[in-house]
Amino acid sequence: MKTMDDLERKTRAIQEWAGAHADGIWGQRTANAIIVKANIDVAGRSLGDRGAFFSAVRKITGALNQRQVDSINLLLESAGSWPTSWVAYALATAWHESRLLPIRERGGWAYLAKYDTGRLARILGNTPAADGDGQRYAGRGFVQLTGQTNYESAGVALGIDLIADPDLALNPLHAARILIWGMEGGKFTGKKLSDYLPAIATRVHFRDARRIINGTDRADKIAGYAMAFQDALREGEWA
Repeated sequence: MKTMDDLERKTRAIQEWAGAHADGIWGQRTANAIIVKANIDVAGRSLGDRGAFFSAVRKITGALNQRQVDSINLLLESAGSWPTSWVAYALATAWHESRLLPIRERGGWAYLAKYDTGRLARILGNTPAADGDGQRYAGRGFVQLTGQTNYESAGVALGIDLIADPDLALNPLHAARILIWGMEGGKFTGKKLSDYLPAIATRVHFRDARRIINGTDRADKIAGYAMAFQDALREGEWA
């Protein structure tokens, strides 16, 4: 029987600790998993005045519970390389879509069957047969990651197995990183933040940016949130 060499054994141990697939092969999945597990700050921006920022945010949201505050902090940490407008739009989107708490798409088995058969199933990477994969890979997160193809792609990017356990997308840390991955890279609709937003954006910029997530649905309402979050970030000295 072939035995593992010392490097492979150590790699597997690190992968198991980080929650990555323990195959003994060092690569980007493992590196990403370590960043997530250790919460390493690989970027540079942060708030200079957190008190001013959260005071301004509560004017948008009202009272926040601790889970919502934690979600905001995770989003800020995950978006540490982003300019102000991008972070504002991510926060506005997470507030609109899920009130800053990762959720599973609402609706019972029959409602979610729209993802399980036919053309939409094929687009999302689900099998077109009525086998339940549409319901299994229904929307989850701060934004609604949907479909087997998207779960697989996000899992590869984050170094976690979302195919085997799609509910991992409800973990706030993973949900934050999925939102960042999708909005920056155009993974949700093919449109990305850089297509629409300068470093400081106007309401028109933010309204157009809705195409990153869902066409123009509620675009003006979310643009209003984004303007307010952008002001909050500036008050909090995001730099």
